[in-house]
Amino acid sequence: MSERSPAPGGLELVQSLVNTLDIESGADSLDTVEGRARFGVAEVDLARARELRESLRVVLLAHAGHGPHRVVTPLGDLLAAGPLLVRVDAGGSAVLGAVDEVPLVSRVSAAIAQALVEGTWMRLKACEAVDCHWAYYDRSPAGRGRWCSMQVCGARAKMRRYRAK
Repeated sequence: MSERSPAPGGLELVQSLVNTLDIESGADSLDTVEGRARFGVAEVDLARARELRESLRVVLLAHAGHGPHRVVTPLGDLLAAGPLLVRVDAGGSAVLGAVDEVPLVSRVSAAIAQALVEGTWMRLKACEAVDCHWAYYDRSPAGRGRWCSMQVCGARAKMRRYRAK
């Protein structure tokens, strides 16, 4: 539930997918036709899309130095279903992209690969707050952001620590 700007490039797709579930309220935009259409997910593929979302969330939590929120299928196992292809144009420029751009897992796989090349993958994180875990892109100079929002999740965590003293 962040006021932060979206992640750069294809990571915006990953961030948006992870943020389809509001953990605090339980609202899941993949429950709606519009929410599924946004990601090109048919109702029959809904369980796989949710599995991908939660596996991504575990990895983003790890990027922020936190353990998994639950047991999930390893992300690498899921991304194996979205093979990538290197395309080289006449000028010699190479681009890594999905073999099939239709399935969500292929687009996510290509976005992660591109982010790895650009060095931005590790900056996509999930909020530390257990009732949030919202995906955000950490633009802090040191790359040590912990919360999606200092005004909400960060303030709550600091208040809890203060009260515990």
